[in-house]
This record gives sequence, C-alpha cells and structure tokens, in this order.
Amino acid sequence: MWGSILSIARPKSQVLAGCGKARHKGGMNRTPHHHPLRLRRSVLSVPAANGRALAKSRTLDCDAIIFDLEDSVLPEKKAEARAALVSHFAALDRTSGREHVIRINPLDGPDGALDLETVLACMPDAVLLPKVSEPQEVLTVADWLSEAGADDGPRLWAMIETAAGLLNLAAIAEIGRTHGGRLDCFVVGLNDLRKETGIADMAGRPFLVPLLLQVVVAARASGLDVVDAVFNDFSDEDAFEAECRQARQMGFDGKMLIHPVQIEAANAAFGVTEAEAAEALAIVAAFAAPDNAGKAVVNIAGRMVEKLHADQAGRLLAKVDLINERKTKT
Repeated sequence: MWGSILSIARPKSQVLAGCGKARHKGGMNRTPHHHPLRLRRSVLSVPAANGRALAKSRTLDCDAIIFDLEDSVLPEKKAEARAALVSHFAALDRTSGREHVIRINPLDGPDGALDLETVLACMPDAVLLPKVSEPQEVLTVADWLSEAGADDGPRLWAMIETAAGLLNLAAIAEIGRTHGGRLDCFVVGLNDLRKETGIADMAGRPFLVPLLLQVVVAARASGLDVVDAVFNDFSDEDAFEAECRQARQMGFDGKMLIHPVQIEAANAAFGVTEAEAAEALAIVAAFAAPDNAGKAVVNIAGRMVEKLHADQAGRLLAKVDLINERKTKT
C-alpha cells in the first residue's frame, strides 16, 4: 500500500516512491540470526504531545519506550508533538540500555512523511510502523532510511493490528531475515484488530489466542522478537498480571504498556526467576563438563537434556546479564 503512494520530500528533494521493489522481488538473503538480544519485557507507550509524560519517561524502569505520534496525538497536535520529540531526543541519555522507539503515522496520510523527517532528526533505536498489512510497507521505509543516509540508523518494528496483517504474517516476518529489511520486532495491536474483526473483548482472550499464537510463530520463524498488546484497564492489577502470565506462556517477549504502574509487573512476568537461572546454569555446566564433550544429549539428575536446551539456557543467562546491567544503570 505505502510503496505505491510514498513520495517524501527530504533535503535534496529526493523522491523515493516505490523504493525496494526491484531489489527485494527476487530471493532474499536469509540471515535470521543477526538480531541482537534485547530486553523488551516492558514497552511503555508515551504520547509525544504530553510534555510531562516525556519528562517522566527518563526516570522509568521500562526496557523500551514508544514515543507515539499516532493514535494518542490529536491531528491538530501532530506538529507540536514532532517538535517536542526533537527537543526530547536532543537531551536524551543514550547510555541507559533502554530502547527508544518512535511510532509514526501511516504513510498514506498527511503526517507519515513528516514523521519520518522527525525520525531522521531524532535517530531513535527503532521506528514502529502502524497497521502493517503487507511486506512492502516495511521495505519502503527501510529503503527510505537507507537512501536518507541512515545506514546504521533506526531498526524497524511492525504493528500487527489488521486482518490483512494477520493473513500476511509470514511474508512480513520474512523481512526480518535480511539485514536491509531492518525488521526486529512485531507488536500486537488488539484494539484495532477487535474493531476491524468484531472479535469480543473477553477475559482470557479465548477467541484471540489462536491469532496471537500465529503472530508468535511467524516472528520466531524469522528470528524476530514479539510484544503482546496493551491491557487497557491499568487499574486492574490482578487481571493485568494474569494476562502477562498468559502472554509469557504463549512465548511473547514482553508487553506493550499504557501506564507506568504496569512496568514492575511486566518486568517480573517476562523476567527470569532464580529457579530458572539456576536450572540454566546447571544445563550449561553439564554440557561444558569434559565428560560430556561432544555429546548431543546428557543426563542431568535423571532428566535427558538435549543440546538445544543448552542453547536456550545460554540465551536465558544472557538475558539475566542484560537485566543485571539495566539494574546498575537505573
């Protein structure tokens, strides 16, 4: 959709309509493991037009912040929000270990192109694309950033919040296998999906679970992280914690949040317990023991453990290291 209409004025007035079509039509360069491990347990959305929220975001213990230029900003406040972000990023501490993400407006509207200009001025860690329905929407922005000189600049995240996006999940996720595609993460948007499909908003999300699992599987097949949707009633702590547990069990890396009071519970739900860390250490140690050299399966306390479990344990321990690093910086 976006590729057919995008013509963005930038310094030097380069026109990039249809970026990426020729380069990406053929076979993709499959490199699914080039995504660095990042903490995305708690991903807080902050309205870019809210000055107090922007200031407070510097002090919060969330893993990532999405500075939202889309749904939470009224049309007449978009320009003001863009200017506020430029000022905010100019004074931002980039050493906190926290990811800074800007959610832009759709590129087929009046604000998307202007939002991308703001992205160039801010250079966040990532850009969150809303309502992604087909792969070309991601490739168009990826190529625009490259043509704008941001070769080492923002990665891309994709909101999966439309029926078309769900139908095209595998094709969209496949972009994550290429360095040029920049795609690192899916974020589920259930408010828009419920509105479009009519699926009921019920406790436990019984009719949404099959769709959520499809998003997880598609993301994992291409090495992407995947973040669960917001929980709207931030005053209901028990229900929020239950939904976090459900998302963790389904394989999500974290949860998108709408209020700072949700951060602690999300960090706990998607973190690593002492028991999990101890088990991971035991598995890594067992495979590192000289007696087990070259073995694909080892016996640990009467349980047969495969090499793939050692790989999983190593990744979990790396996550523990990242959590400890974050603690020292906050």
